[in-house]
Amino acid sequence: MTITSNRREFLKQFGAASAISLAAAPPHFLANAADLAATTTSTDQRVLVLIQLAGGNDGLNSLVPYGDPAYYKARPGIGIPKNQVLRINDHIGLHPRLTGLKELYDEGNLAIVQGVGYPQTDRSHFRSMDIWQSAQPSNPVPRDGWLGRALEWEFDRQPARAEGLSLGTDKLPLAFVSGRVSVPSLRRLEDFQLVAGHGPESHQRLKREILNRVIQSPVQGERELDFLRRTTATALTSADRLKSMANNYKAAVNYPATVLANRLKLIAQMIAAELPARMFFVSLDGFDTHAQQEGGHAALLAELAGAILAFQRDLAGHGLADRVLLSTFSEFGRRVAENGSLGTDHGAASMLFALSPNKGGVYGTHPSMTDLEDGDLKHTSDFRSVYASLLNWLQIPSEPVLGERFDPIGFV
Repeated sequence: MTITSNRREFLKQFGAASAISLAAAPPHFLANAADLAATTTSTDQRVLVLIQLAGGNDGLNSLVPYGDPAYYKARPGIGIPKNQVLRINDHIGLHPRLTGLKELYDEGNLAIVQGVGYPQTDRSHFRSMDIWQSAQPSNPVPRDGWLGRALEWEFDRQPARAEGLSLGTDKLPLAFVSGRVSVPSLRRLEDFQLVAGHGPESHQRLKREILNRVIQSPVQGERELDFLRRTTATALTSADRLKSMANNYKAAVNYPATVLANRLKLIAQMIAAELPARMFFVSLDGFDTHAQQEGGHAALLAELAGAILAFQRDLAGHGLADRVLLSTFSEFGRRVAENGSLGTDHGAASMLFALSPNKGGVYGTHPSMTDLEDGDLKHTSDFRSVYASLLNWLQIPSEPVLGERFDPIGFV
């Protein structure tokens, strides 16, 4: 057969199945399906999961200083009543909707880091988030993120392990931006499902059979068509890998029917499937609570706690809990005093949670409720010390990533 007729026949067959598509380019660790055996994680490889609480979480109503009268003086309308606080000790306790996190705390698997922030806090969402995600407060235009730099360090030593994944947004978060390592960003799992067009199931099966014949017939001397064939094969293999992963995975618990829980369930599936991604990033939006904060904030905290508890229980059921460290973060806290709309405005220091196997407890010092800086809490724990701890967990040296030395915090 001549090259011209070969091309004609290939395109004719491909056209018969062209309604099949993959909505997004597959991640490297799914695309290279032929190499999966060589690039799966080892059974002791550590994983980091970051949850961004986007908008500026109110740390004072998450970790409540109920033992300090200044808290109730500053928040007569939105302060959490003492008899509702899930008490940690005689001074602090958790919001009443954080029952799942209290359960994990009581088991010794939840760390609470107090007073987290950085010097001269910027109250702009965008600038402060850039600072948190780049870990470069003095850089006005950061070009990469701290996780991106961590992946570069990993890539220089073990390229197959330099994998990350962002879930829940089309735009890659700055934290993962790198000049040398590409990280995919997924809004939803369906972005990697094959779409076989409309019509009866029998027609869709036929298209799939035709496409399989096409990709098994290399086109000699036609680089463009060979590229199309290989790209199509990658799409099919990646989609099959995801479908198989989803169908074969049995969660050890029932996850809540929330967006965050669904994303954490997908991460648990990927970890259980021993895919080589070591860093995952998800976001829970809605924490910019300027007005009528009480109900909305409570619902967000309930979603957070329910999702994290289910995730931990699922991992534990599959014998994976000791391999996974999860941490929350937010761009800033809220003002100490409530505003006139029964909400809170942009503040400074806050707190964060870390699901840390067997290293639970309270870390850092709670900021003073009366020694304030322009109405804000003064930070007592630098967020880069938190990052140093997370990098230690990943067995990546923190100084090359953060640019200087920060003492890690003991929750790892």
